[in-house]
Amino acid sequence: MAYARVQRLREEIKKIASHIIRNELRDPRIAPITSVTEVDVTRDLRYATIFISVLGNEEEKKNTLEALEHSRGLLRKEIGKKISVRYTPEMLIKMDESIEKGVEMHQKINEVVKKDKENRNQDEDSND
Repeated sequence: MAYARVQRLREEIKKIASHIIRNELRDPRIAPITSVTEVDVTRDLRYATIFISVLGNEEEKKNTLEALEHSRGLLRKEIGKKISVRYTPEMLIKMDESIEKGVEMHQKINEVVKKDKENRNQDEDSND
């Protein structure tokens, strides 16, 4: 039963945090394409880790993370206004690198497939 509550809270925090980051925070350091990819909430509902993804270079990622860290209090306050829980979780913000790692892995797989095709073509040509 408690697990379903944690799941619902995760989704609600994700939705609200996305809206706040996209529409309400006016910090110029936040990159225009910043999204909340995941939210993890501890079982005791005291801490929520918000994972963000930023489309941009390393400097934009660093600046966005700094700006969001600076805005943690405001984020927690606004989330607390919009959800009804006894204790609003403390917000922790982390960069989600899974998208970049996925793209990198996809590129590596494509390179291996390309090399494999080249090797097969060379083998077929040498057999003829």
